Amino acid sequence: MKKIIVACLITIAFSCENKAQTPKAQEAILNAKPVEVPTKNGKAKAYFASGCFWCVEAIYESVKGVDEVISGYSGGHTQNPTYEASNTGKTGHAEAVEVIYNPNIVSFETLVDVYFGSQNPTQVNGQGNDRGSQYRSIIFYQNDEQKQIILKKKDALAKKLNATIAAEVYPFQKFWRAEDYHQNYERLHPNNSYIQNVSIPRLNRFKAKFPDLLKENK
Repeated sequence: MKKIIVACLITIAFSCENKAQTPKAQEAILNAKPVEVPTKNGKAKAYFASGCFWCVEAIYESVKGVDEVISGYSGGHTQNPTYEASNTGKTGHAEAVEVIYNPNIVSFETLVDVYFGSQNPTQVNGQGNDRGSQYRSIIFYQNDEQKQIILKKKDALAKKLNATIAAEVYPFQKFWRAEDYHQNYERLHPNNSYIQNVSIPRLNRFKAKFPDLLKENK
């Protein structure tokens, strides 16, 4: 799919109808009680969707206090989603990441700042030429405190930009780890055309914007 998207960078972009899920399924997800993932060995987990998970994984892995980032799928109504299935736009799942972090070094609030500061916050159903419901922006909360942090920052950004912020706010339910070949994709495939043309430039824009948040070796 992303090979096709690279070609679109040279030719034209394509669009995809949002078929994430039926209104009834989406209502059930939005009204669900959030699942709180317990802290383990001093490490917490947070979940974000913001376009291509290759890009988002690399961004969060550059942040101080983040131990690991895993690419996967979340936000949908089907069980055991795959890359091929999510790309149909019919599973409801978006490409997402699981961020494993040390809350004594980096807060959830800062991770939300990273989220909004590393994307086009007004683009609906995608980032750049990655378009479709599987690329839509979602922030997942695990408790009311996180929800209020997200909503406050989203509202402040909307006022600052005088625009509607596209990110959806979902109660976290479950994260499905993506296929092994998606993990650490930017680091393992630096010469891939998509990585060269989309992922690395996006990462570099983030680094220039938030130099104080970066790990020393990044």
